[in-house]
Amino acid sequence: MTAPKLTVVGLGSGDPDQMTLGVWRRLQAANRIFVRTAQHPAMSMLQDNGIAYTSFDALYEQHESFPDVYKAIAEALIAEAKNTSEDESLIYAIPGHPMVAERTVQLLREQCPEAGIDLQIIGGESFLDQAFVSLGIDPIEGFALLDAADLQPSLLQPQLHTLIGQVYDAFTASDVKLALMERYPDDYEVVVGHALGVANEQQIIRVPLYELDRTPGYGNLSLIWVPRSDDASLRNRSFERLHEIVSILRSPEGCPWDQEQTHQSLRKNFIEELYEALEAIDNDDPDGMQEEFGDVILQVMLHSQMEEETGAFSVYDVIQSLNEKLIFRHPHVFGDLDASDSQEALVNWEQMKAEEKRLKGTDVNRPSVLDGIPPDLPALMKAYKLQKKAAKVGFDWDTLDPVLSKIEEELAELREAIASKSEEEQASELGDLLFAVVNASRFIHADPEEALSRTNKKFRSRFAYIEEQLRISGKQFDQTDLTEMDRWWDEAKRHS
Repeated sequence: MTAPKLTVVGLGSGDPDQMTLGVWRRLQAANRIFVRTAQHPAMSMLQDNGIAYTSFDALYEQHESFPDVYKAIAEALIAEAKNTSEDESLIYAIPGHPMVAERTVQLLREQCPEAGIDLQIIGGESFLDQAFVSLGIDPIEGFALLDAADLQPSLLQPQLHTLIGQVYDAFTASDVKLALMERYPDDYEVVVGHALGVANEQQIIRVPLYELDRTPGYGNLSLIWVPRSDDASLRNRSFERLHEIVSILRSPEGCPWDQEQTHQSLRKNFIEELYEALEAIDNDDPDGMQEEFGDVILQVMLHSQMEEETGAFSVYDVIQSLNEKLIFRHPHVFGDLDASDSQEALVNWEQMKAEEKRLKGTDVNRPSVLDGIPPDLPALMKAYKLQKKAAKVGFDWDTLDPVLSKIEEELAELREAIASKSEEEQASELGDLLFAVVNASRFIHADPEEALSRTNKKFRSRFAYIEEQLRISGKQFDQTDLTEMDRWWDEAKRHS
């Protein structure tokens, strides 16, 4: 028994004269014709010659999304093909070329073999042909075709001519505009093309990007062209350009200072940049954050570049590992688990983190539950992490009261050490007191590093008030006393 057949043909990009002779002959000889949409200029050829067809336009009204429409069309065509006799010819006609921006054809290519249907695809002139002619684009210069319905800023490359198809309406154009604004200036000139190659209907409109969705006329035959550019400011918005710059700096033709650096020589810089970024955060300084975050990223890029030069890994490996870790540790977002609040999300994170270690076998090399804490963490942060790890295995008090009692005990021991013991013993008792205070911070859910940072900031502000009062009074510090400074300190407290 011969397998049922389904032939897909392309009607061309618009004007009826663009339909190929082979496709026209197929349409004339067909027993049954289905078209994705009747809203296409080439359909006048069928209408003028009395060729009957069935349109799927009604499905666009019945479904909420284009993917659902395309799925329904493919299912309907497969059902029709199965009911077609051997001597009948069934044709599915689509605008443009069947293999260019045509999801229904991709679905048919996936599903027809399983359904036992012989699928034949016959090309036609695509909208790209007319775009190249009407817009004057030579694709050899670099070219990308993107779908307006799923346009991601990461896909945009300013050095390529970019054509964006499926811009059916102003709402879609608005989404395109927002995506383009991630990579291009608001006033960057883009081109809107309507019915390219269709006589008496073609429109080519040049507009600044911010007006893209205010331009009328969007429909089935609309596209957007973003001309290529070698403007350095556009390239500098890409991660690839950053990777290129860092590799040049480290190359023999690059910067002598960058060439000489090692992981160890940059270690101090890394720490300093992190603290400068934290300062910008604490100051709620967006401009400062933008600059300092860039400096932190530079440190990551330099260290990664050093390893790329040895063949160990590249920054792209770093990014891949991070992406995989984030997906793995968020099963409540990317998997089947649920998390109704941040606490449940944190539980999921810790469980997946433990599972990750088990799969990698890293726990085998850590005989102590206290392992895994970076040795160079600030002491306050390290104490907090040590206590948290110990608490996870039950080495902890149940309530806050004994923690506070421990602070009082350590304070008493410090007083005793100050009265009768060496400076080394006094420092040891001070450390015990600080460790006990960190323990209290866990019970009241306060990060000790952040708490102390806030207090430091508060101290600077109040002390600055004392300095200001001295200036107003025309005094120096040697012309005042603690009583007067305490009074100003209390005033600062009331004002803050």
